[in-house]
Amino acid sequence: MTEPEHVRPLAPATVLPLSDYPATDKQTLNRRRNRLKCLICVTVTSLILITIVLTLVFTVFRVKDPIIKMNGVTVNGLDSTTGTQIQLLGTNISMIVDVSVKNPNSASFRYSNTTTDIYYKGTVVGEARGPPGKARAHRTMRMNMTVDIMIDRFLLDPGLAREVSGSGLLNVWSYTKVSGKVKILGMVKKDVTVKMNCTMAVNITRQAIQDTKCKKDIDL
Repeated sequence: MTEPEHVRPLAPATVLPLSDYPATDKQTLNRRRNRLKCLICVTVTSLILITIVLTLVFTVFRVKDPIIKMNGVTVNGLDSTTGTQIQLLGTNISMIVDVSVKNPNSASFRYSNTTTDIYYKGTVVGEARGPPGKARAHRTMRMNMTVDIMIDRFLLDPGLAREVSGSGLLNVWSYTKVSGKVKILGMVKKDVTVKMNCTMAVNITRQAIQDTKCKKDIDL
């Protein structure tokens, strides 16, 4: 018998270690992981910033309405010895209007000229102009304005004598306007106009103001 042919064993399969995989695949995988991490970080940071900004907008940066208040009115120039006689309308009469403006904001409220007008039956009988100023944050600015009364305009009303001699009261109303601007950290700017209408009765005998009622209006 012939000898069996010598059979050669097959060469073992070559198994590459993990480190021998192509480097490009590992780099691509790492880049994807890094991009995902960056995306998550950016998203979280953006959400935090948005939350902070919204909180500031609705709290610190929110522009609140200034509050205007009529503290009192004083009448000067009435002669108590004249009583309710119309002859007193030949003298000089003035009204000192005490007004305060409260600023509830976290920034200063700068306002321009303040105006106060006194009306009698729809006719302007007195005018006053106050200088510009500033109400600091969470503070109240108080001002006194002298209104010179124009006597000749009262005389245009034929019912003046009957009103004064009957009740001793002269019913008038005032209109005060304060226009300004609130600026917070140079980012939030808001124009604000505060208006106030007040009705009051001037007691000729007592030389005093009584029954004062005020209504406020704000334009933003």
